[in-house]
Amino acid sequence: MTNQLRLVAAVVEKRVVLLRRYWVNTLMRVVGMYATFAVVFLGGRSLGGADAEATLDVIVVGFFLFLATSAAYFDVAGSVMREAKWGTLEQLYLSPAGLGRIFSVTTVFNIALSSGLALVLLALMVVTTGRSVSVDLLTVAPLLVVTILPAIGVGYAVAGLSLLYKRLENVQQLLRFGFAGLIAAPGAAGDPLSPSSRSAPEATSSPSQCWTERDSGSFRPPNSSRCSSLAPATSSAATSSFCIWSSELATVA
Repeated sequence: MTNQLRLVAAVVEKRVVLLRRYWVNTLMRVVGMYATFAVVFLGGRSLGGADAEATLDVIVVGFFLFLATSAAYFDVAGSVMREAKWGTLEQLYLSPAGLGRIFSVTTVFNIALSSGLALVLLALMVVTTGRSVSVDLLTVAPLLVVTILPAIGVGYAVAGLSLLYKRLENVQQLLRFGFAGLIAAPGAAGDPLSPSSRSAPEATSSPSQCWTERDSGSFRPPNSSRCSSLAPATSSAATSSFCIWSSELATVA
């Protein structure tokens, strides 16, 4: 077995042992994420009434994207903080594999674990909502990569600051709301996917068309190169929301 394979095996074994030893914490993490989604989805449906049905699919996809992003961020930042708290960070510096290689393997495993957890929660979301969500891996995978990579960078930045200032748990919690705001920003600008907008069913049923709704009550293609270049590459409702938002900004400009 080569040194790289030994490193991967050691990282996987360590993470599995920690998950099994603190299984109650792992279970409560999954239950907490699912409970948060249930509150958001069921609360939005009860408050919005019949008009909110058009945006429920967007809520499902957006919440899944939020889970994948926040999980990647917290796992990356938390792994560095835990090593520093346990006093093993210095040992990793002295390891023959090198600190950078160890954290790179740990990050890849954390992303795979977080993505698997997010897929399990997505299945629970589908069961709860009674809606079918078609997933095309060839189009969703690039979207997840583009979304998760910045979260990893932010996680390492916060981890580096935690080594200087020791305790930054409150900063971590504030950044969770920041991720939620960035994911919801495309839908908030110009309110393209409001419950009363006819763009919502168009976005969830045929996101690649990326139509925009005008005051005249008819649909017409947007004059936005960003929309036309991004829409064929993805088929998620979150990306279609971004396309509609960017086309609205281009029209105003």
